[in-house]
Amino acid sequence: MLINPGSPQRAIRDASTPLIDFAKASAVPGGFGFLDRFGAVEKNRPPECFITARMTYCFSIAALAGVPGVERFAVHGVASLYGAFRDETFGGYAGALGGTPSSQRKRAYDTCFVALAASSAATAGIAGADELTTDVADLLETRFWSADAGALVESWDREFAEPEPYWGANANMHGLEAMLALYGYSRNTAWRDYGLRIAETFINRHARAAKWWLNEHYGPDWTPLPDFNADTPRHEFRPYGMTPGHLFEWSRLLLQLESTFDRPPVWLREAAAGLYETAVDHGWAIDGKKGFVYTVDWNGRPVISDRPHWVTAEALSAAATWSHLTGDARYAAQFEEWADYAQAHFIDTVHGSWHHLLDQDNRPSYAIWSGKPDIYHALQATLVPLLPVAESTARAIVTADIGQRQSRAPEPPAKH
Repeated sequence: MLINPGSPQRAIRDASTPLIDFAKASAVPGGFGFLDRFGAVEKNRPPECFITARMTYCFSIAALAGVPGVERFAVHGVASLYGAFRDETFGGYAGALGGTPSSQRKRAYDTCFVALAASSAATAGIAGADELTTDVADLLETRFWSADAGALVESWDREFAEPEPYWGANANMHGLEAMLALYGYSRNTAWRDYGLRIAETFINRHARAAKWWLNEHYGPDWTPLPDFNADTPRHEFRPYGMTPGHLFEWSRLLLQLESTFDRPPVWLREAAAGLYETAVDHGWAIDGKKGFVYTVDWNGRPVISDRPHWVTAEALSAAATWSHLTGDARYAAQFEEWADYAQAHFIDTVHGSWHHLLDQDNRPSYAIWSGKPDIYHALQATLVPLLPVAESTARAIVTADIGQRQSRAPEPPAKH
């Protein structure tokens, strides 16, 4: 089951424990490794920053919720991000521990997950997390944030000398997530305001102009690039076409952002609804079979009909958030339908966790991922339905007074 009825405390621990137990095997020197389909570390892949940060986040959330035996994994993750991954010479965090030039690039995507992990760990009182949060917050403000663009710079070379000539929605979506988490931890409204600027740039400007069909790729002058990666449409981070899963994710994040205002901008709810409905209409079963496709072209035809687990996970989180806020039975019914689908096809009752990809016939596939690298999306999908709507999962747990740990919110990082 995705949700176990009962008290909120027991439901959250019951829902998260199987995933957390599966994730424990990923701990390796220097961070967390990729897990294969059976739950063993893939030895030929060095630890990567975004995986280490996501796993650190998951263990920190579990610790905050009172799941026993997980704090040491969160401590390990924080120490790895602030140790092996941190560039002592130029600042920032390496993309991987492989030592190759590409692994030394400083990506906004990685940095945002470090911020999510650090602020959640700090809320849970994990050792070293306050220092990591201060470090990554300063990095986001001074290196990645562009006030002129209202967006995060996609990536830099190791020395922070040359930015990548590209603006991407995916990294900025996770920038909104990270800034909401930093706001939830610090109560510094500057982070919320940065997140609102990102949402205005990508959603209220670009997605609205395209009737909620978000183009994710832009040139340095903000020219849309609709054919970007048309020759590599299965790209893990920058696929060609429209990505319904990201529309669900943006929809949920806009509602979380809305929840932080006494008088929220009125366009947030409208945009969140437009994105959600577009994702449902052009993602669910559009090829005649149950499941959400990965991408569609600009005429609404499936490009990649494989079903990534994260798309269903984000659909569940979005439907649950809409249901919490509106009480509309339609969202509850959609959640139940998609939860039944996930239970039947994604949740691996033999080896644990969720299959990360299904083919068009809903059979496990390894065309994009070789195994089950992390539990970030799956854990979110199990917890969001059980929590109140808040700016972050960590703040929602604190608000619901579910955890056994004493959360802390010290003075916010220095503003630049």
